[in-house]
Amino acid sequence: MDRKIVADLLEEALAENESLFLIDLSFSPSNKILIIVDGDSGVPLNECMRISRSIGNNFDKEEEDFSLEVTSPDITEPLKVKRQYLKNINRILTVKINDEVVEGTLVEVNEENIVLTWKAREPKPVGKGKVTVEKTAAIAYQDIIEAKVKIIF
Repeated sequence: MDRKIVADLLEEALAENESLFLIDLSFSPSNKILIIVDGDSGVPLNECMRISRSIGNNFDKEEEDFSLEVTSPDITEPLKVKRQYLKNINRILTVKINDEVVEGTLVEVNEENIVLTWKAREPKPVGKGKVTVEKTAAIAYQDIIEAKVKIIF
């Protein structure tokens, strides 16, 4: 199975719908091709089927022994590409950075970092008791070990 041909066919298929983008393309030793795509507004099943057909129909199944799976990312999987952060603005993220975990609402995404906000209870500057304060953190992409969307039911 020629990986370059598969990658080129995938690029053509994604170009037909600019709201879709590639998360992962992997090949197993047993010729299983796994393609994970995401979309700015999600990925309809018919788009996964269209991409699968546009790649699979270019290979002769009598000559090439392969399996092809086109899927959208699992909601429990970490975010992998910047464009996934953009589609999750105003959602709560759990972000691991170094030995710390920060949980907050994603309010901004730019080329260098993401910005989270959250409320925290801290001791009053004067007197006893605690006060609720709004916290903000800008986290550079290179510092993110893992970022997941928090699922709230």
